[in-house]
Amino acid sequence: MKHEMLRQGTAVFVMAVLLTAGQAVAGKATGLRVHPTNPRYFTDGSGKAIYLTGAHTWNNLVDMGPDDPPRPFDFDAYLDFLEQHGHNFIRLWTWDSTAWDTRANRELGKGVVCRVAPLPWARTGPGKALDGKPKFDLTKFDPDYFERLRARVAAAQRRGMYVSVMLFEGWGLRHGNLGRRDAPDGWAWRAHPFHPDNNANGINAEVVGDGSSAAVHSLANPKVSALQAAYLRKVVDTVNDLDNVLYEVINEGGEKDWDWWVAKTVRDYERTKPQQHPVGITGHGAERLESMLASPAEWISPGSQDGFRDDPPAWDGQKVSLLDTDHIWGIGGSSAWAWKSFVRGHNPIFMDPHSFLDPADTRVLGKGTPEQWTGLRRSLGHTRRLAERVDLAAMTPHDELSSTKYCLAAPGVAYVVYLPAGGEATVDLAGASGSIQVEWIHPVEGTTHQAGEVTGGGSHTFQAQSPGAVVLFLSRQRPESRRGSDSRPLRIQDASAAIVEATVTGPAFHAPELFQGFEDYYNPRLKRLREEYQLDKVVEGETNEFRRILKLRHWVHKPLAH
Repeated sequence: MKHEMLRQGTAVFVMAVLLTAGQAVAGKATGLRVHPTNPRYFTDGSGKAIYLTGAHTWNNLVDMGPDDPPRPFDFDAYLDFLEQHGHNFIRLWTWDSTAWDTRANRELGKGVVCRVAPLPWARTGPGKALDGKPKFDLTKFDPDYFERLRARVAAAQRRGMYVSVMLFEGWGLRHGNLGRRDAPDGWAWRAHPFHPDNNANGINAEVVGDGSSAAVHSLANPKVSALQAAYLRKVVDTVNDLDNVLYEVINEGGEKDWDWWVAKTVRDYERTKPQQHPVGITGHGAERLESMLASPAEWISPGSQDGFRDDPPAWDGQKVSLLDTDHIWGIGGSSAWAWKSFVRGHNPIFMDPHSFLDPADTRVLGKGTPEQWTGLRRSLGHTRRLAERVDLAAMTPHDELSSTKYCLAAPGVAYVVYLPAGGEATVDLAGASGSIQVEWIHPVEGTTHQAGEVTGGGSHTFQAQSPGAVVLFLSRQRPESRRGSDSRPLRIQDASAAIVEATVTGPAFHAPELFQGFEDYYNPRLKRLREEYQLDKVVEGETNEFRRILKLRHWVHKPLAH
């Protein structure tokens, strides 16, 4: 009887939209490019603006730890963790040297020297490197590194997550290598494959001659640049056909001319390939905001030196901003920072010290307890959930529309207002007409409270119903099309090209955009459907979002077929 009922009315429509909307996020991502009308965000060519947010950690590509070899990183557990928090972006870390002396990180360090493996080049010898292992042959690549790179980017793609592939790591040589308290000077350089004692090819990137530093990330040595260009081509060959790829030139390092050369080298080579992916330059290296904005990169990460800290300014959209706590605090951030960044047009991401391998603590660095960052992680996911509910391509920062000065809006259509201290907010709705729905959202828990409607036009003051920070979401009410006993066909095509066709009858028809977003299964508007058709029993015991969607799709196909 329940199955028969599902074949009628808006229930069929809502469930079909639920399944396909979820699949669009949990299934295969599509290639990114800068959105043509709102360059604060990327798009996949569909016209929809794609908001990126997530948590990254140092050993999510190469293994790091005091053991030799270092303990493996549980990448599947990491993806589960991101999925549980609603994240869709990974900054995939590389590391240039075979070691990381965490004493160079002062209070964040754990006082140990971490071994790092694998690196891009094969260790075949002849001869021994400074760490006692075979020297690198810089003309040969280590297949383990590139197989892992591809496997992890592909695994993220299967979960609908985008991955920024870090091409080089610069903090070690630029910031951590010299003058760092208990860490000996030159530790990062002596562990680098381009140190003359570490490779069998006679390559020496040293230019100073003191044996403790080098100019690896510069154009000073043509032989080094040639090896780096060959490596860049290998990375592109490895992941170019995957749709969820971005590139990052280097973490916190690199001279300006070299940064731009890397970006151009990648872009020129990708022009010979089926796909072209965005390239980014990040802050806290040699470049500041002005230089990064003038660069050939499509996206950048401003840093604390550029004025992006606790109260990040509204973003003008010259390039996509992936605002990263790593370049602001190292380890830091808060729920308030996440929401401020979101409503001011950034794509915020978090440098997460969490250990994803329990019960062992595999964190490279540490600050506080893992639970300390729970609110920030959750808030990032909730910003994405809200971004999925609006036409983000039409949304831009409008500090002037809210007394709190935190407002992302498509005036007349939708307003996201952040109240960092709760209380009240006055919002200018002069550009709106008709009924405006009022909704309060808890910034950490994500719980919502519907608070009726107001009429557009003029300014309105809204009083939060509970103390503490809160988000106010105002959206124009879409008129319902009254169809009486009218009906319309619905055709849904899934990833396997199978088509389900059903008849949707009145009295009310809601456009699909009302149910966009990966969180729709828990949308309050679907609570009645979940209870009436006992959908929770269909997915009982399944915590993986993608498999849950597959179960629901299989369940709804069966009754439709009879």
